[in-house]
Amino acid sequence: MNVYVVDDHPLMREAVVMLLRRMRPGANVVELDRIGGIEAAVKQHGAPDLITLDLKLPDTTGTSGVHELKKLFPETPLAVLSASPSSDAEEACIEAGADIYIEKSSGAQEIGNALRALLSADGQFEELAPTDNKLSKRQKQLIVMLDRGLSNREIADELGISEHTVKVHLWRLFRRLGVKSRTQTIHYARTHGLLAS
Repeated sequence: MNVYVVDDHPLMREAVVMLLRRMRPGANVVELDRIGGIEAAVKQHGAPDLITLDLKLPDTTGTSGVHELKKLFPETPLAVLSASPSSDAEEACIEAGADIYIEKSSGAQEIGNALRALLSADGQFEELAPTDNKLSKRQKQLIVMLDRGLSNREIADELGISEHTVKVHLWRLFRRLGVKSRTQTIHYARTHGLLAS
């Protein structure tokens, strides 16, 4: 397994690398300080199975890094790790193709949980075809909560889990249904009889 950590802050990059090595001892963790080096790194190490990306790099502006990486690796899970509060940049990053947005201030355990959930989802990519009857109990629960208009924070509070875990659950649900947003999820659920009308 190849995990790419793209962050120009040496201390932060080192912390993420240590976290990933603890989580996946056998993984090949590739460190980059900018996106520019990614193609050479892929030639040397192979394609990434997971990418963590800092938003503010010497060779990116705004969500340009997310766009670039998603163009190169459309199927690879991409976690944005940023010092910016999620209220500032999360929506733009998700729209650009990131799978999850994690604030660097979250702390090691929270960041670890979010990355672990993304990694454990990698075996589920084959199940991209919408299969309503194969939705987990939690996924059905999420659809109902989305229909109620609950925010990630409210869902987290109600389920007694972290907001990052909610984001990963939603990401899996979107992939399972072949949708990209909450609105599309609710529309899909209504048209496929997953919600009582």
